[in-house]
This record gives sequence, C-alpha cells and structure tokens, in this order.
Amino acid sequence: MRITGSTVLLTGVTGGIGRAIAGELARKGARLVLTGRRADALERTAAEFDARAVVADLADPDQVDHLADACADTDILIANAALPSSGDLLDYTPEQIDRALAVNLRAPIMLSRLLAPRMAATGRGHIALVGSISGKAATRSSSLYNATKFGLRGFALGFRQDLHGTGVGVSVIQPGFVRDAGMFAATGAKPPGGMRTVSPGQVAAGVIRAVERDRCEVNVAPLEMRVLSAIAGQFPGFAERVQRRAGAEPTLRQIVDAQRGKR
Repeated sequence: MRITGSTVLLTGVTGGIGRAIAGELARKGARLVLTGRRADALERTAAEFDARAVVADLADPDQVDHLADACADTDILIANAALPSSGDLLDYTPEQIDRALAVNLRAPIMLSRLLAPRMAATGRGHIALVGSISGKAATRSSSLYNATKFGLRGFALGFRQDLHGTGVGVSVIQPGFVRDAGMFAATGAKPPGGMRTVSPGQVAAGVIRAVERDRCEVNVAPLEMRVLSAIAGQFPGFAERVQRRAGAEPTLRQIVDAQRGKR
C-alpha cells in the first residue's frame, strides 16, 4: 500500500506513540486525518502536522459512527487509541469495563467494518491495528487489557482472511515495553527483570512497514520478548511461573497504583 497521497485516519494521536506515527505518516506525504477525545490537544497536534482534526470519544458508539461518516474517504485506517486498563478486574466498575472494551476493541472493529467496504470497492486500502505483546502473553493485573488485545489480534488475523483478494490488507502491530510513552512514561516504573524497551519511533516504523509491505503481524519488541511471548502463547502455565520468578510483581503494582487514580 502506497502511503504517499493516501488519506490516513489515525486514532489516539495525542499520546507519544500516536505523535510518532503521525510524524512518520506526514514525512511519507499522507493526507492525515487525526482524531482524539480532547479537542484542545487534538487541534494543536493537527496544526503541527498540517492535518485535519475530527474530535471523537471512541467509547461512545454514536461518535464512532460519526467519525466513520466524517472520514468516509479513508484509504488507510490506523487504529492506535487504547486505554491502559491495568489492575485487578475486581477493582473495576462495570462502567469502567465497558469503556475499556469499547475503546480498545469495539471501536477498532467498528471503524474497520464501516470503512472497509469503500476500500474494497476501490480495490486498495489497509487497516493497521496497534495492539500489544499483551495480546500474545497474559500477565498478572492485566486481565482486562489482555482480553482486549487478545481480541484485537484475533479480529485482525480473521478479518485479514475475510478481505483476501479485495486489495485491502489488515495488519496487527504489537509493541512490547515502550519507553518515553505510555505506562512507563506515565508511572515512572521500570521494566521487570532488565527487559529491554523500544522507542515510539520504532513502533511508528513498525506501523509503516506493516502498511507498505502488507504484513500480517509485526511484533515491535526485543528478541527476548518476542521469544518469550511466543512461548507464552503455547505454554501459558510455564510463562506464568517464569514471570513470577522474574520479579515482575513490583513493576506491575507500581503501574496499577499509578493508574488507579486515573480511572
């Protein structure tokens, strides 16, 4: 898929990863449409990248429909928005669970469903869903987040097969621990057991590679994490024991404590 000259809808643009993706797309010559929930931050980011801005809260089904209507000419959808959703499930209210499911899973599925028909009719397009290594390996205090990211991966791989032969590709991009953005930047926590991190720029490069090369799955993580996540997918009980021995609990607790006040 050629990015230059294509209309690209990017969600979740006001975070560090979203800004990095927007920067790479702008350098590629995309016609950018950016969306986010906070109008002030969105307008500033859109002005920086000479992009069109559409305010939308992806937890609201009506606003998701409005976003798709307003961006009907989309050639490339990059669904990057997500809520961190860390913590024990028993600490979440039903409303908080619904919001996490809506933003992390329902919104990307619905935007894909609403925008794909035009792409298929023109014979060109791409849908890139930014997931997480947490969609391959479960961890403690992440059951809700794991559920959304496992679901997003399953949807991407299945929908890709549904669209085979239409000229529309589907990719899932799965970062590992990202420095200078997301939960580690927000909480100050350190990755467990000396695990290496990746930069927002590396995630953005992974998104570009997925779109341009029509990659099914791009895992943006150091080799050791890619190997461990692959093992965890096949042997979850073994992975659970490894995580406990690696001393991941203090890191998880620090992240959970920091994010509890933001829910």
